[in-house]
Amino acid sequence: MKLLSIGRTIVAAAAALAAFGAHAVPVTLTKLTGLTGTAPNDLTAVYKADLTSLGGSFAAISIGDNSAGSGGSTGQFSGFDLDAIKLSSTDCASAACATTAVGLSVFDFLSGVIFTPGAQRAPADPKLFGTGAGGSTLNNTVATLGLFDGVATIDATASGFISMGDNGSIAFNLTAPTSSAGVFLYLGEVGDNGEVAASNIQVLRDPVPEPETYALMLAGLGLLGWVGQRRRQARR
Repeated sequence: MKLLSIGRTIVAAAAALAAFGAHAVPVTLTKLTGLTGTAPNDLTAVYKADLTSLGGSFAAISIGDNSAGSGGSTGQFSGFDLDAIKLSSTDCASAACATTAVGLSVFDFLSGVIFTPGAQRAPADPKLFGTGAGGSTLNNTVATLGLFDGVATIDATASGFISMGDNGSIAFNLTAPTSSAGVFLYLGEVGDNGEVAASNIQVLRDPVPEPETYALMLAGLGLLGWVGQRRRQARR
C-alpha cells in the first residue's frame, strides 16, 4: 500500500510538471540596430520579440542559457549576461529606442525571480556576478535588470547585469497576468557576443513554481521509473 501511495504521489508530480511545460510558449527574438549600455563600455545588444501573436495573457517569462560556452568569459562572468528585461507597448527598431521606451510595471525583481545558476568556466569564483550571497538568487542592486545600463567589463568596474552561468536559467513571475496584445519583449545581452540568440526564451501562461516545488516535480519524474520496476517485481 505504501508503494502504491508513493507511486500515485510521483505520478501526480509528473503530471503537474507536464502541464506546466505545456503552457510554455517559445518566442523568437530579433536583434535591434545599434548598441546601448553605459559608456565607454556600451556594448549591450538588445533583442525584441512581438508577443501579440501569442494571444491571451501570460504570467511569467523564462530565459535559459544553452549557448554551449559560446561567447562570454570565465568564472563569475560565465554564461549569458542579462543586462535588462522590459515589456513595453512601444515598437522599437533600435537599441536606443528600447532603452528609453516606457516599460510595463509588471516585474518584481525582489521576490518574483527564480534563478538557477549554471556552471562556471574555470577558474571558478565563489558565485556568479550579480547574484546574492549564496549565489542562487538575484542581487538586483548590482544587476539592475530594469535598466539597460550594463558596464561590459570583467573586473571591479563591471555593473548592471547578471551572469547566468552555462546552462543556467532565470524566470520572472509577473505581478499580474499581462495581455500579449500590442506588447513587445526586450532583452539586453551584455557584450554583444550572440549568446542570447542561442538561449531558450519562453513566455509562460502560468507562474513558475517555487524552486522547492519545481525540484520535487523533477524528482517525481526521476523516481517514476523506479516505482514501475518495484511494481513489476511485486507481481512475481
